[in-house]
Amino acid sequence: MKRLYLPFLFLLFNQITKAQTYAARLGYPADAKVVILHVDDMGMSYDSNLGGIRSMEEGVANSVSVMMTCPWVPGFVHYLKEHPQTDAGLHLTLTSEWQDYRWHPLTGTSAPNLLDEEGCLWHSVEELAANATPDDVEREFEAQLARARRMGFEPTHFDTHMGSAFGTAEFLQRYLQLGMKHQIPVMFPGGHNSMIIKQLKGMGMPHEQALGIGKMLWDAGLPVLDDLHNLSYNWQYPADHGMTDEQLMAVHASKYIESFAALKPGVTMVIMHCSATTEVFPHISDSGPLRRADMLAMLSPALKSYLQKNGIILTTWRELMERRKKL
Repeated sequence: MKRLYLPFLFLLFNQITKAQTYAARLGYPADAKVVILHVDDMGMSYDSNLGGIRSMEEGVANSVSVMMTCPWVPGFVHYLKEHPQTDAGLHLTLTSEWQDYRWHPLTGTSAPNLLDEEGCLWHSVEELAANATPDDVEREFEAQLARARRMGFEPTHFDTHMGSAFGTAEFLQRYLQLGMKHQIPVMFPGGHNSMIIKQLKGMGMPHEQALGIGKMLWDAGLPVLDDLHNLSYNWQYPADHGMTDEQLMAVHASKYIESFAALKPGVTMVIMHCSATTEVFPHISDSGPLRRADMLAMLSPALKSYLQKNGIILTTWRELMERRKKL
């Protein structure tokens, strides 16, 4: 009896262990590496819109999010109406970081705690946290969602510009509640978090707390990320890097490939900022070379080949929510 019983327990333990990723709970193979290749900052500028569109239409990127406070939002929402299956969420925006190119909250002067001396959103998350209240944050989140819906754009998910929704525990609570209230998935790594913990050397909260939040979101009927890849913004290039687009594509794609080798099984969202930079972009930000590199990497045949050869499954927030609803 023991010889039959012990192998059965071992098999059962193996199945339970493999089922621990949220990817497995959503019906993907237990050892699957499931990835969302996500482009932030749609609507921020013409260059950002074009870069995100090229990264999806000509490359392997498959998800984006829109900054509803920014001037090029109509241009991107018009694109969404022509391409209604695009996986597009709200890049919930509480900060305006650049020096000369800025935006203000949709709640306007009715939320003075969100406004700096120029009448724009605060430059930094630290300034936001020192001045705004959770109620201010919640009202601004709702205003950004309301504008999207008024324009005929129903977001597939929520995420957060500059991580500002994580600025305080109270802000985070309102962010999570927004997703649960509207039954719209929120970007939150609530699984093993192997990559994001290594990158940040912690998460700003105990891992057990992150796991608890993941369970709360799952129990509320939402899909949950197992991990978050937010590495590329540290792969900086100076404005005078001296590389052609072909060289920049090769170098940047190789960095993505190297980082993807460290992915663990589960659903991982990969954050990037793809821009088809024009001569205007340096007047917005000095991050143009990096953003162009992100776009070029998504167009790289080498990256596409790597994903295919290594069995990495590409998914979207739309698909994750569809799978969650079926459970």
